[in-house]
Amino acid sequence: MIIYGKQLFLHLLEHYPSKLQTVFLSKKCDPKLFSRIAKATSKICSIDERKAQALCHGGNHQGFIAEIEAMNLTPFNEIKHGSFLVVLDEVTDVGNIGAIVRSAYAFGADGLILSGVKSCNLEAILRTSSAAAFELPIALCPSTRDMLNELKQMGFTLYGADMGGEDVKDVSFPSKKALVMGSEGKGLSPKIKERLDKIISIKMARAFDSLNVSAAAAVLCDRIANG
Repeated sequence: MIIYGKQLFLHLLEHYPSKLQTVFLSKKCDPKLFSRIAKATSKICSIDERKAQALCHGGNHQGFIAEIEAMNLTPFNEIKHGSFLVVLDEVTDVGNIGAIVRSAYAFGADGLILSGVKSCNLEAILRTSSAAAFELPIALCPSTRDMLNELKQMGFTLYGADMGGEDVKDVSFPSKKALVMGSEGKGLSPKIKERLDKIISIKMARAFDSLNVSAAAAVLCDRIANG
């Protein structure tokens, strides 16, 4: 797996140095930083900008690119034992997913479930989450309905985000809860809403259609965690 960008690279160097296999540097590196990199791996390559752009497919690498151990998803059977889960139903934009991973981790969620999709781009999610995807377990469940049924059997109360729901400020949350966010374009489908225990919303001070799914998820995770 190839990762790039200074913030992500430095996070790995600080917290997961053993995951760094080969480091590619396209710019002159501070001697102290180079020494830290050399302690993590002996495979350090200086490359030109053309090679750097090819490795990161034109992304903004900031001079730091690395090949790392492949990142694996967490099995659903492990993640379902948490007490606060965030479920993204048919959310596909990796920028939104990465931002939600950051918020979910910051506000104490025990895991995130990508549902209604068959695959995901872990490299992109790791990058857009600014490495939070290394800290927060992520599972993949193609069938949202089956997954929600199993969470209910595990004792979770299921909350869905929708503009017509109850103001989240008026809701008291139990110890085991899951927040379900719908896709960027369609939101939660009627069939998914039928399986939820309560629909919640964010009441806004000014008239506006809705918040972006990642912004809404951040607000709701904060309210669930902190009231």
